[in-house]
Amino acid sequence: QVQVVESGGGLAQPGGSLRLSCTVSGTIFRANAMGWYRQAPGKERELVADLTSGGITNYADSVKGRFTISRDNAKSTVALQMNNLKPEDTAVYYCKARVPFRDDYWGQGTQVIVSS
Repeated sequence: QVQVVESGGGLAQPGGSLRLSCTVSGTIFRANAMGWYRQAPGKERELVADLTSGGITNYADSVKGRFTISRDNAKSTVALQMNNLKPEDTAVYYCKARVPFRDDYWGQGTQVIVSS
């Protein structure tokens, strides 16, 4: 059974930082493509950043230069370091594991609020 669990959300001030973490179990983690998505109230879910099993990264234009996605295959985790946060980064952030030859698996989401 595949489980995807996010942690690390919370409240930050504009210009501040947060680090999200996602742990995946039940898969051969190093083979997965991993991604972070977010959904703000009244908006569709959107890609924030993703990372292939080979280490290739991709970022939404709105977060380039501010957010960094990384993975630790030994710990089966993927992280999203978010710096210089803006109010428009407020959303529920979701982690997705794309498991080869199987399916996409989503976490339950973690809330990020950027407000002064």
